[in-house]
Amino acid sequence: MYEIERKFLVNKEKWNPVGAGTTMIQGYLSTDAERTIRVRVAGENAFLTIKGKPVGIKRIEMEYEIPVTDAVVLLELCENTPVKKTRYLEKRGEVVWEIDVFKAENSGLLLAEVELKSEDQEVELPVWIEKEVSNDPRYFNSYLTQFPFNTW
Repeated sequence: MYEIERKFLVNKEKWNPVGAGTTMIQGYLSTDAERTIRVRVAGENAFLTIKGKPVGIKRIEMEYEIPVTDAVVLLELCENTPVKKTRYLEKRGEVVWEIDVFKAENSGLLLAEVELKSEDQEVELPVWIEKEVSNDPRYFNSYLTQFPFNTW
């Protein structure tokens, strides 16, 4: 029910993808400051996700698997251009890092996220981590649909 997540910029020169990754496309039915409603197609699966307003690195998150055909229709109702990316997973110690390589209007952006069990959980940062951006709303995917990285 709650997501506790830290987000980081990735140094492209120090990180190498492991595996093929999962292609994703996601759009937002709502990007209201109090809540976001996301539709995501990830490989052969699709999800509807509702997230509350972040309080530090913690926020409410509820995610439901939906039929891909429904997700494709919902993506057409989204407010702005959907985000396209490939996600790679890397297990390091007790955590799994999600590394997103953005495409299209957000090409050139690489972000890593790690979900934690508590807000004060210690996590060892891989060598390819460049800078923490957990509290910078410009790096939220919902922001990137409105203001793509290539326009900054």
